[in-house]
Amino acid sequence: MRLTRILSATALAAALATGASAADIAVIGGKTDDPFWSKIKKGLDDAAMPIVRDGGSVNYLQLQTYDNLGPDAAQLVRTAISQGVDGIVVPNWVPEAEDDAIRAAIDAGITVILMNAGNIEKARELGAINYVGNDEYQAGLAAGRYFGDQGVMNVICVNTVPGAANLEARCKGVADGIAEKGGAAEQLPLPATSFGDPTAVAEAIKSTLLGNEAIEGLITISAGDADSAAIGIEQAGKTGEVMLGSFDFNEAGLKRIQAGQQGFAVDQQPYLQGFLATSLLNAYIDFGNSLPVAPVATGPGIVDASNIDATLAGVAKGAR
Repeated sequence: MRLTRILSATALAAALATGASAADIAVIGGKTDDPFWSKIKKGLDDAAMPIVRDGGSVNYLQLQTYDNLGPDAAQLVRTAISQGVDGIVVPNWVPEAEDDAIRAAIDAGITVILMNAGNIEKARELGAINYVGNDEYQAGLAAGRYFGDQGVMNVICVNTVPGAANLEARCKGVADGIAEKGGAAEQLPLPATSFGDPTAVAEAIKSTLLGNEAIEGLITISAGDADSAAIGIEQAGKTGEVMLGSFDFNEAGLKRIQAGQQGFAVDQQPYLQGFLATSLLNAYIDFGNSLPVAPVATGPGIVDASNIDATLAGVAKGAR
């Protein structure tokens, strides 16, 4: 298996270096002013360079808001179909809203790879060639276990996009992971309009903490929400009493971890998601290359005080 993987990677590198005509690819994702999605965008932009060089294209179709996540993503898939693309990279955020559109793309002869949200079972069910990204439930388990190992036994998982399958899986994983350690976690669902609204998220967290003195930790579903949570914790007078964790991270979050003001972040390496999903899809369409590895996991990993310096070095190079 190890030898097979090395040969496949070598073949992929050689294929991408040829002058063959490349594919026209649409990548569907979140807003580029979202710090997390800007890293995915950088990854796919880097992957696009040999594709464009060989005569292909990579077009990023982004959501304008997160208020109507599933239906809007499905509409972007249908837009890509109408553009006559060869391949689509798409997160499967809300399967009940997106599955029919993804199947329509595959029925139209378009090759699809799932990225960021979903899993390999869903990819196989729909007919997509692979899944690149995190297993969201496993990421949640890792977070829940981390809280428990630190003795933090009463946790809330703040979800600003309730109903999104990947985020629901994260919060469920947190609850199951901490339960293994003898603790408990509950989800705090906020309106989707709260996502990206620092004041709304901070106020909701402040109110929740003041209303429940038993809460010892909280985790947010995004790096931006963690910034808001830090403010909410401070305003509630709980700094140093409530451990903050987050899924994903930004520079502010890493600085908090470095300063001891945030316990940890769960990393899924978004740059690699954008880069690998785009590169692998192009190689499959144009050269018939495919990896024997499925899914292609980019996480989860834990960033905390033990590895913060190495992570910051990666940030300085634009890859984290």
